[in-house]
Amino acid sequence: MKYTTVQGDMFDGIAYKTLGSESKKDLLMRENPAYIGTYIFPGGIELTVPDADETPPDGSLPPWKQVAG
Repeated sequence: MKYTTVQGDMFDGIAYKTLGSESKKDLLMRENPAYIGTYIFPGGIELTVPDADETPPDGSLPPWKQVAG
């Protein structure tokens, strides 16, 4: 699915609108690495939205989210 930003959009808000939870912004950011440094979007940027139930493959989580063991 694609999402076209409106002026003022941020990853957490887009994740809430498209995936149902702000906590899924990591999935959205991982799917759109070209915009990882964008905090507030201008209008007209087309982002790819992953499936809401998609889970990252092992080892792709940032270190602070990985389970030690």
